[in-house]
Amino acid sequence: MDFAPSPRAADLIERVRAFIETEIDPVEEDYHRDLAARRVDGDPWQPLPVIEELRAKARARGLWNLFLPAGHEGPYAERFGTVGGAGLSNTDYAPVAELTGRSHLAPAVFNCDAPDSGNMEVLLKYGSEEQKEQWLEPLLDARVRSAFCMTEPGVASSDATNMELRAEVRGEEVVVNGRKWWSTGVGHPDCELLIVMGLTDPEADRHHRHTMVIVPRSAPGVRVERLLDTMGFKDEPGGHGEVTFTDVRVPLSNVIAGPGRAFEIAQGRLGPGRVHHCMRLIGLAEKALELACRRGLSRTAFGKPIANLGGNRERIADARIAIDSTRLLVLNAAWKLDQGGPLNALSEVSQIKVAAPNMAQQVIDFAIQLHGGGGMSNDFPLAGAWTSARALRLADGPDEVHRGVIARLELMKHGARR
Repeated sequence: MDFAPSPRAADLIERVRAFIETEIDPVEEDYHRDLAARRVDGDPWQPLPVIEELRAKARARGLWNLFLPAGHEGPYAERFGTVGGAGLSNTDYAPVAELTGRSHLAPAVFNCDAPDSGNMEVLLKYGSEEQKEQWLEPLLDARVRSAFCMTEPGVASSDATNMELRAEVRGEEVVVNGRKWWSTGVGHPDCELLIVMGLTDPEADRHHRHTMVIVPRSAPGVRVERLLDTMGFKDEPGGHGEVTFTDVRVPLSNVIAGPGRAFEIAQGRLGPGRVHHCMRLIGLAEKALELACRRGLSRTAFGKPIANLGGNRERIADARIAIDSTRLLVLNAAWKLDQGGPLNALSEVSQIKVAAPNMAQQVIDFAIQLHGGGGMSNDFPLAGAWTSARALRLADGPDEVHRGVIARLELMKHGARR
C-alpha cells in the first residue's frame, strides 16, 4: 500500500497549490464581499465575472477537469482535460481535492465541483455515445451546468429505494411526475440538465425499481418551486432547489444505462464522489486550523496569547491528530477503490463519510471559538465552512446509514447474515 502520488500527480499538486495561492487566494475575499453586496442590491444568482476569468487561466495551464477518473476518460481528456490527457486514480486525485477544499472558489475554477463532477462521472461510466455528445461534452467544456435530483421531501430519502417520483416508460418516451428537493445546482443560470432518479417498476425487486433519466432543465413541466437555504446560506449562484415535474416527457434515449439501474448508478457515482467530498473537507479543516493558530498567536487575553489559554494548545494538538488520521483513512479508501472499485471499498467509503465531516465540524468549531464573535460572522469563512461540514453529514447519506453499513460488514466477518 503506497499513498505516494505518481510523478504526474505530484506535478499537478504543486501547480494547483501555486494557482490557488497566486490567483484564487488574492481575490477570494473580494469575491465574497461582492456577492454579499449583490444580495442587497443586485442579482447574486448571476455568476461574478471573476469566476470565468479564473477558469480561463486554469484551463490555459492544464488545470481543468482534474477529477477525470483513470480508465473512464476516453477521448475527452485530450479535448477537455488536463495537459497529458490521462485521468487520475482516486489516490492521485485525493491530494488535489484536498487543496481545492481550502477555497470556496477552487472547485468551480478547476471545473471539479459538485454536482457537475459526479454527473460527468455518471455519463462517462454509464452514458450512451449520444448522451456523451449531447450532455457530457458541454459539461466538460463548462458551457453548461447540471443538477442531481434524488432526494424527496415526502419520504425518508436516506433509503434510496424509497423514492416515489415516477419515471414511467411509455413506448419511446419516459414520463416524469413528482417532486424532488435539495437538487444542488438547479439555481445556476447555466443549469441545462437534470439527472433524475425515478420509480419505473414498483413490482421489481427494491434495487431494480428505479431509473436514472436525463431531463433538460427547459423541458415543459419542470418547475423550480423554491431555492432552499442551508442554515441561512443560499449557496449562490448554484443553490439547492425544490423541483416539481408535471407530465414531463423525454425520449427513452435519455434513460442512463437502462431502466431499473438507478441504484447501481447511484452507488457507482457516490463512491468516488465521497472521496472527493472527504478530501475537500480535510482541506477545509486544514484551513480552519491554520486560521485558529494565527488567531491564537495574534490575540492576547489575560496577559497571554489566547493559544496558551484554556487548554487551547491541547485542542490544537488534537486537531492535528484528527486531520492527519482522517487523511490516512480517506487515502486508504481511495486506494481500495483503485484496487477493486466500489464493491472493494464498501466499508472504507462509509467510514470516511462518517469520519471526515465530523472531524471537520469539530476542528472548525474550535476555530470559531478562538475567533470569538467574529467566528460566527461572515468576516471570516468559518461559519460557512461549519455549515458545509454539517450538511455533508446528511448529503450522500446520513451518518447512521453509513455506520449501519460498517457494522453489517463487520458482523458478517463473524457469521452474521446479511
